[in-house]
Amino acid sequence: MEKWERSLLLLTLSLFIIVASVAADDYVRPKPRETLQFPWKQKSSSQPEQVHISLAGDKHMRVTWVTSDKSSPSFVEYGTSPGKYSYLGQGESTSYSYILYRSGKIHHTVIGPLEADTVYYYRCGGEGPEFHLKTPPAQFPITFAVAGDLGQTGWTKSTLDHIDQCKYAVHLLPGDLSYADYMQHKWDSFGELVQPLASVRPWMVTQGNHEKESIPFIVDEFVSFNSRWKMPYEESGSNSNLYYSFEVAGVHAIMLGSYTDFDRYSDQYSWLKADLAKVDRERTPWLIVLFHVPWYNSNNAHQHEGDDMMAEMEPLLYASGVDIVFTGHVHAYERTKRVNNGKSDPCGAVHITIGDGGNREGLASKYKDPSPEWSVFREASFGHGELQMVNSSHALWTWHRNDDDEPTRSDEVWLNSLANSGCLKKRTEELRKMLLEP
Repeated sequence: MEKWERSLLLLTLSLFIIVASVAADDYVRPKPRETLQFPWKQKSSSQPEQVHISLAGDKHMRVTWVTSDKSSPSFVEYGTSPGKYSYLGQGESTSYSYILYRSGKIHHTVIGPLEADTVYYYRCGGEGPEFHLKTPPAQFPITFAVAGDLGQTGWTKSTLDHIDQCKYAVHLLPGDLSYADYMQHKWDSFGELVQPLASVRPWMVTQGNHEKESIPFIVDEFVSFNSRWKMPYEESGSNSNLYYSFEVAGVHAIMLGSYTDFDRYSDQYSWLKADLAKVDRERTPWLIVLFHVPWYNSNNAHQHEGDDMMAEMEPLLYASGVDIVFTGHVHAYERTKRVNNGKSDPCGAVHITIGDGGNREGLASKYKDPSPEWSVFREASFGHGELQMVNSSHALWTWHRNDDDEPTRSDEVWLNSLANSGCLKKRTEELRKMLLEP
């Protein structure tokens, strides 16, 4: 190993230790389950690995995979019958370096137009196994699976197994995917871990603190995340993979970035105003938002970390009539009443913290006592959520605890969309002024 490479590696390890020390919280976590081990397997250098799909604009899907062969082509053959590929999508590829690590060739190929609620069979790069996917429905009902802060532990596997039993159309993940934390091979093992689910249903993700992985003057923030998990930011008018939006079956979903600039002079804020101005509640009566750091949190962990973002962006979300906000970061589950400006408000959003997917750091088990008046249900257990949009006005939210390796339904609530309430009518002028102000 060259002397300069040794120096860079030592710098990386030093920074990792510093970050880990700063991240340590003052609460005591229960003993987590073991980190999963992934035995090395001999594969063809051009065989697709880490296959996952995501929505990519109206009636289109992005297929992403990795090959170790740098000359492998970036095309996807697909059709509606096994082994019969009537269509071909051409794509692009990228790769990145991280100190001594060199990624494989990362392929991104958009396919479509696709029919709604239809099974397609596909093959990546002209060889390897056949995969299949199912497109979301074009109209209600539609079900989302929701789980954040996944990681790669025994609890992660339990959560994924339970999600696999759910008849969902799209997976929503509000940040902290692999918990690679500078160890880049863990991005590869995470891709293999989630492939059985992520290659079949679209995964829509946003970044968390464990995706930053920056090394000053050496590695840019989010290089691994942005290279591997390309989301439809360009399709939604954003200039950053860290914030974007998409529409599916009567739902407008906005994915925001807790770890990029969010003040009213930032690109993200400007994009959010423009995106909200395009929302048509006749076409998409449900409006949901995801980001990583919670604004409403009665757990002792990560207190006040979201205050600055809340001060800047909550007025916009409130005026727009956002129905539900999903966050992660706190390794526990919590659901609020409809809230705004720190207190209950029937015209505000329901906030749900669901950072309990199975991360290696364990659970955040200590809560503030007494519970705030806006907190309805809170529990430090691993699990996942299911959001069933039944129609334009009613949705059923359920949270499923998996501490006993069984997906036990532990919390549920019926929600009404604000689109048909008097809340939006009262705020139409207020919203117009906010969206037009420079």
